[in-house]
Amino acid sequence: MDVGIVILLVVLALVLIVVIWAIATYNGFVKLRNLVQEAWRQIDVELHRRYDLLPNLIETVKGYAAHERAVFDEVTRARAQAASPGTTPAQQAAQEDQLSQAIGRLFAVAENYPQLQSVQSFTQLQAELTNTEDRIAAGRRFYNANVRTLNTKVETFPPSIIAGMFNFTRAEYFEVNDPAVRTAPQVSFQDQGGNVGVYSQGQPARAPMPTDSPVQPGTQPPAQNYGQSPPPGQPGEGYQPPAPPQR
Repeated sequence: MDVGIVILLVVLALVLIVVIWAIATYNGFVKLRNLVQEAWRQIDVELHRRYDLLPNLIETVKGYAAHERAVFDEVTRARAQAASPGTTPAQQAAQEDQLSQAIGRLFAVAENYPQLQSVQSFTQLQAELTNTEDRIAAGRRFYNANVRTLNTKVETFPPSIIAGMFNFTRAEYFEVNDPAVRTAPQVSFQDQGGNVGVYSQGQPARAPMPTDSPVQPGTQPPAQNYGQSPPPGQPGEGYQPPAPPQR
């Protein structure tokens, strides 16, 4: 076979491999982009369900605390701002943080009226709102996982070549900035006496308990050898072991 034909076949094979790789990479980007969009639509559905629950919740609390008008106005204003269309995921996250803070103040007002806890409509709305927020949190984790996969592929070489050619860009994360979520939990320990302490570096040691052993590590008396009398002042002073029998 002619050398020129061999070189041509090799070049054609390489070109075919590159084309197949480019098509597979492009299809992979399309799949990831659709996954990110679908995950965001699921979050959007739960967010709107949250918005629909708030007016009824406000009206229920208002029936017992009508004078807390500033809190009601704050929740209504935050709800309207969060429900406005055309926001990016990062902007939506910031608005949802403000709405969550306003809802927290609304529940703080509701706690001052114990009779609300016996109102079935209030407890039902509170439970539905909690379940909705749990679904939002689950959807946020799923969305951010797909965003991370897409962004990694966009920035990785050589897929970044296809991303640049077909305008595949990084997606925005939907992150929460709630301090209660980001606060590290404290670890508590309980001893046999029922005393609970919180671990922290530099915390002074607790006072000794009556149930603690009086013998501390490193303060035990030395062991006595067989055949020696105990030291003066100890029980059994003057005791001498019997001499071995004479043969």
